[in-house]
Amino acid sequence: MKCWLARGPKHPLEQISGHLLAKYVEVLGSEDPGQFMGLTAEQSQALAAADRPFANIRLSKPWVITLFPTAASAEQEGLDFDTYRDFVVDASTTDPRPLLEAEKKLAPVIDDGQLVRIVTEHPKDGRELVLEVDIAHGHAVMSYGLRNFPDGEIFTSPNANTTEGEIFVDLPVNYGGNDIRGIYLRFEGGKIVEYAADEGHEHLAAIIETDEGSHRLGEVALGMNPGLDRVLKNPLFVEKVGGTLHIAIGLSYEECYVDDPSSEEGKAEIEALVAAGVVNRSAQHVDIVTDFRPGGCGRSVHVDGVELAPRNGVWEVVG
Repeated sequence: MKCWLARGPKHPLEQISGHLLAKYVEVLGSEDPGQFMGLTAEQSQALAAADRPFANIRLSKPWVITLFPTAASAEQEGLDFDTYRDFVVDASTTDPRPLLEAEKKLAPVIDDGQLVRIVTEHPKDGRELVLEVDIAHGHAVMSYGLRNFPDGEIFTSPNANTTEGEIFVDLPVNYGGNDIRGIYLRFEGGKIVEYAADEGHEHLAAIIETDEGSHRLGEVALGMNPGLDRVLKNPLFVEKVGGTLHIAIGLSYEECYVDDPSSEEGKAEIEALVAAGVVNRSAQHVDIVTDFRPGGCGRSVHVDGVELAPRNGVWEVVG
């Protein structure tokens, strides 16, 4: 769930060949978000694969996505409907443009960076876990209210071949009506070789075992919205919480590698990166979120030698 690439060559309303670009508007919401609970791993994987062509259509057009609050979703989040509705509406209508200034300060660090080093602590044994993510091929994308409502993140896609190490992910995520919480991942040569979840392990397994690409990373991002002071399990919300970091299991974002993925030159470059294993293809793109605020299991983030840390819910360069 991402925004238009601000540094790209085309504005979403720009006319191409005399024709106004088609738009894609998606409003999330469900009368029964738990309707997919109880699916087998094979059914969940088939559902993800069937949905991927529609997601690709969305990503190929100027698009916007938001959430309509329903009573069933409020129940899923453990909130009464009025509290849930007010939070969703307030978060989705807050002016996100001030986030742009904070993201502009981080973008050059990510653009010039080679390696992201993420340190988390395993809550059960206190072990320090280190994950190293190669971002040399990608550039930063700033997301501040052009596509998501609510919004607020800065992200890139890594080299899917080279992720190494371990990470613990402490914030809950809801996938297909099923909660997943307390995720541990270990990578070798870019591939997830070991995984576990304190809750919903079978659902995590269904995600990772979908295809070859779902064993690799497609995104690393910083949540930049300090106004999201309540953590919901809905990915549209939890990944934007200021002071969090998320990685995505599965599909890479092409706009992180080239300015215009729809151009002939851009398509050729992407296909070369796919062939090299840098750009990841998968039916899945599932964001999982680690909390770097006080009380979370996140400990430190460095891009090369530059330390990043959250201050008052916004990530900043330290020093």
